[in-house]
Amino acid sequence: ILFFSFYLTIPLYSSSNMERSDRYSCYSNPDDSVKNDKKGKKDKLEDRDKTSKNKSKITFETFDKNYARAMRFYTNQQYLSAARIFEELYPLTLGTPHADTILFTFANCYYLNQDYELAAFHFKDYSRRYAGTPKAEEAYFLCVKSIYYLSPTHSLDQFETKYAIEEIGYFFKQYPNSRYVEECNAMLDQLREKLARKDFEMAKLYYYTENYAAVQIYVKNFMKDHPASNLAPEASYLLIKSNFDFARKSVDSKQLERYLQCLDAFATLNANYPGSPFVEQATKYAVDAEKAIEKINAKKQR
Repeated sequence: ILFFSFYLTIPLYSSSNMERSDRYSCYSNPDDSVKNDKKGKKDKLEDRDKTSKNKSKITFETFDKNYARAMRFYTNQQYLSAARIFEELYPLTLGTPHADTILFTFANCYYLNQDYELAAFHFKDYSRRYAGTPKAEEAYFLCVKSIYYLSPTHSLDQFETKYAIEEIGYFFKQYPNSRYVEECNAMLDQLREKLARKDFEMAKLYYYTENYAAVQIYVKNFMKDHPASNLAPEASYLLIKSNFDFARKSVDSKQLERYLQCLDAFATLNANYPGSPFVEQATKYAVDAEKAIEKINAKKQR
């Protein structure tokens, strides 16, 4: 059995630094710099194949030499070059005490190079394979954080956002007393607000296209799904405006019912968010709705 006498002594990750801009910079080697050109997966695989052809295969005999080379790349922030070597080193360490350290460093190379898809994959692989090691919790957290960074803007499909929320939930179950709870809660709030923004923008779209019935459905679902959202008061205000316009543009037989719905929505806004500036803005619609109801009732009495 071949024993590898090496030690990892450089820090891999500092959880106290949440600022991405501080952690990443452009490096001297263009091949290892943070990806600004968003190369496609096909191009990255082709580059990787070319690199593999130009170097000799790593063996047990050349392990120490290549490990030292990988660590030099890592120390110099040439993370992609380091990752390519670590990927070949890792299978040679399986069954030894060094396998988990190599895999963690390998995953961290992708994380520091902002390749969050690969980082998430390898960190999750680590958390499954080496669940009992000291770095298992950190690996799972970095997996979660990588998925969080993959979450796109609210206007795009939110699969990654929902996936990140799901993984944070699993993380909490596995590590309820984790030192990363506060950071995970902060990410969770932002992810949930992103989903809320997407639903709210859809409700606004229906309002601007005068599909008032759809606005009622979307706002009610919004309040059910995102009751703690910062957008909740504005969503309630949108429902008031929508109900008022719906009533104003309705046939006479439907106006009374829809003006009353406007007043109901105003009462809900006032009760749930009494200090919101949207209460003052919505008061105009409530007053006009009451006047319209008085006129309708006056007509009925004639």
